[in-house]
Amino acid sequence: MARIKRGVTKHRRHVRVLALTKGHYTVRHRLYKRAKDSLKAGMAYATVHRRDRKGDFRSLWITRIGAAARENGMNYNSFIHGLKLADIQLDRKVLADMAVRDPGAFAELTSRAKAQLAAS
Repeated sequence: MARIKRGVTKHRRHVRVLALTKGHYTVRHRLYKRAKDSLKAGMAYATVHRRDRKGDFRSLWITRIGAAARENGMNYNSFIHGLKLADIQLDRKVLADMAVRDPGAFAELTSRAKAQLAAS
C-alpha cells in the first residue's frame, strides 16, 4: 500500500477554517486549533440567533404598531382585537410597515377597528 500524505488536504482545510474565522479576535483567526474552536462556537451561536431574530423582529413590529395605534387613540391590544372582529387579516409585519410608510391607511384601519369594537 502506498503511503498517503495529507499536506494538500490539510492545508486546504486550514485555509478554509481560517477564512471562515476572519474577523474573530486575536488568535481565534490566526491559529488553526483556536480558530477551529472559535468557528464551532460561532456556528452554534449563529444557529441559535437565527431563531432568536424572528422573535426580535416580531417585538419590533409590535412596538411600531402600538406606537401608531396610540397616535390614533387606541392601544395595541384593542387595535388587534378590533381588527380580528372586523375580519381584517393582516400580519404584524405588514401592519408595522403600513404604520411607518403609510400612516393614512393605518389610520383607516384604526377607525375600522374602533367601529367594530363599538358595534360589539
